[in-house]
Amino acid sequence: MIAIIDYGIGNLRSVQKALEYIGLEGTITSDKEIILNSQGVILPGVGAFPDAMDNLKAEGLDLILKKVKDENKPILGICLGMQLLFQVSEEIRSCPGLGFIPGKIKKLYGEVKIPHMGWNSLNIVNNNPLIKGIKEADYVYFVHSFYAEMGVKEDLIAECSYGIQVPAVVGRGNVYGTQFHPEKSGDIGIQILKNFGELIK
Repeated sequence: MIAIIDYGIGNLRSVQKALEYIGLEGTITSDKEIILNSQGVILPGVGAFPDAMDNLKAEGLDLILKKVKDENKPILGICLGMQLLFQVSEEIRSCPGLGFIPGKIKKLYGEVKIPHMGWNSLNIVNNNPLIKGIKEADYVYFVHSFYAEMGVKEDLIAECSYGIQVPAVVGRGNVYGTQFHPEKSGDIGIQILKNFGELIK
């Protein structure tokens, strides 16, 4: 069973439906025992970084996620959920994140429309089980205004070009993140969720 963390932010049902489509059980929950007893965790999210961290801390879910990480169970952050995995964000104010992946969340910039919304192609940087079966230039769906400035280049799995090079898939140990929405990215996103399912077995 995969725990889909419910902390008041994000379209959790769309992630659950995508998991159901590929035969994986996803439970939307904020129950600490269910999360700790799961085989893996998905942390979705849309909205503002400080609000999301405040919500996680209010429920004690930041500490639960650290326990899940320390138990070496796979964690997948999606969109804002991916950004929360990093050390700090400059969105609205300087706000500490979960600190699972070194780096900082910064505002997108350049001669591009912000937010970055729509389909964009992936440039694979490092091979990783999360992107098994994904090819160079496969398209996925993004909606975001901030990006991750990587602290350790080896943690970058894939990126896309949007004015700057934007980290699209990241991973460090048992912690993974996608800046795009796999549940909205057609067959490519489904393949990534299947790969995450393989990681929890």
